Amino acid sequence: MDKLVSILSEHNVDYEIIQHTAQINTAQEGAEYFGIEIGQTAPTLILKTEKGFFGLIISGDYGRVDFEILREKLLVDQIKLASPKEVEQVTGSKIGSVSLINFELPIIIDSQLNRFEYVYGGTGKPQTSLKIKPYDLEKINKIVGYIR
Repeated sequence: MDKLVSILSEHNVDYEIIQHTAQINTAQEGAEYFGIEIGQTAPTLILKTEKGFFGLIISGDYGRVDFEILREKLLVDQIKLASPKEVEQVTGSKIGSVSLINFELPIIIDSQLNRFEYVYGGTGKPQTSLKIKPYDLEKINKIVGYIR
């Protein structure tokens, strides 16, 4: 968490780390817990391709991930969700807690997150969430593409 806070402070962004007692496992649970629109929840998924791992930050209302579109955007033949073990190896955190800030990974971001002033997602630690402006996610992460 210290590393995340120092990165956020270094980039001079407006953020809040929110502690909560409940483990939030779905976009719907996050929306209900924080009293926000489901689209403001921003899960970070980890994708595995023959070119390596990528992060995908999507709006909670995105629906089913279209792997064909991602395959075309990333110019890869094979793409799938990383296994829980791979997610932990790549990010240092478990599925459901993956941080919105992963500057060591190339990131694809859902441009629909920009509908909102703030989005909420993982910090890398369970029972904490990061509230941040979508613009700042783009500023800090290494964005390699957009969906929608």
